[in-house]
Amino acid sequence: MAPEIVTIPCLSDNYAFLIHDAAAGRTALVDVPEAAPVLAALEDRGWQLDEVWITHHHDDHVQGLGAVLNAHPARVTGAAADAHRLPALDRQVADGNLFDFAGHGVRVMDVSGHTNGHIAFYCEAAGAVFTADSLMALGCGRLFEGTPAQMWASLSALMQLPSETLVCSGHEYTASNAKFALTIDPDNPQLISRSEQITAARASGIPTVPSTLALELATNPFLRATDPDIRRRLDLTDAPDVDVFAEIRARKDAF
Repeated sequence: MAPEIVTIPCLSDNYAFLIHDAAAGRTALVDVPEAAPVLAALEDRGWQLDEVWITHHHDDHVQGLGAVLNAHPARVTGAAADAHRLPALDRQVADGNLFDFAGHGVRVMDVSGHTNGHIAFYCEAAGAVFTADSLMALGCGRLFEGTPAQMWASLSALMQLPSETLVCSGHEYTASNAKFALTIDPDNPQLISRSEQITAARASGIPTVPSTLALELATNPFLRATDPDIRRRLDLTDAPDVDVFAEIRARKDAF
């Protein structure tokens, strides 16, 4: 049986994720924006937390960690490259490292761009990648520290995962991302349909995260730098892919 994933809304627009393996009775948490919703989700299900996986150092991904660890003294994993500004880590990891969770392999991916040292966690058994502020639903993270080349390389690596992979990203930005995406790719029928579904979901208070990689590949403009129609619209028909991505990112920053 595949591990169960629970999406936990936190703060005003963040998400944390629980991964639970029922057979092993083990539970991991990805990021800790806020303690109370995480602790409530664990209590509601009667789960004990065993591991915490941190994607990057920003406060809205780590600030609830202390309170969670007070109730659940779990093992904390994060990037060795970011250890100097993360909470204390029990395990430091780097790109390509594979570690075990409840008998399942978890692969660490360096997805720098939003920050340097940002990592994602790919759990094949769960069919999910936990991307936080790298690849997001219909978007990607603002480049606070990295370069367009870094982020494009990170997104390109994520695009190589199986298309059915769940993309468990860190924020509920999808509605605003959809409005921007339609300025870049307005004739894309799948994007138009997705935008309508997002509007309906948010009106009902339903999260739009996680999505699937297949859906992101079809509709997320930040993954579509090779698309001929987008290139023509941006007047970058013959430009390198990274330059097309950089132009889309610049337009989103100004949107």
